[in-house]
Amino acid sequence: MTGTVNLAKLCVGAEGVEDLLDWQVRLRAIRKGRGEPQEHRHITRMWPKREAEVLNGGSLYWVFKGLMLARQRIIRLEEVIGEDGIRRCGIVLDDPVIRVQAVPRRPFQGWRYLPVAEAPADLDADAAREEPLPPQLATELAALGVR
Repeated sequence: MTGTVNLAKLCVGAEGVEDLLDWQVRLRAIRKGRGEPQEHRHITRMWPKREAEVLNGGSLYWVFKGLMLARQRIIRLEEVIGEDGIRRCGIVLDDPVIRVQAVPRRPFQGWRYLPVAEAPADLDADAAREEPLPPQLATELAALGVR
């Protein structure tokens, strides 16, 4: 039986979850104008060796400015050949961005496997609607174990 594993990825250039949401809305509009599928797809250089576990209910957890704050369920992985002829991995993501409890993460390159037991819990609907804390304060509280 195959277990489940998640991926963690830095959301480079984004200050927070709202930036990711805005970016995905803009990309969807561009794809719609081109008549392309409007699925969210993140292209990365490396293909997960643990593909079966990722596709068995895994999510991509987004890290913003040192805090893991959101996730999206991974639907499938697609081969993408770049203009340079190099094979890449297209991580196709489910539409809703689900906010999670803030967890500090140090910077890293690419993506990392995130075991289910180490993944932060989803925020309940009321907490997800609250105004987010400033990143520095959220980092300090998460480091203290306050969520």
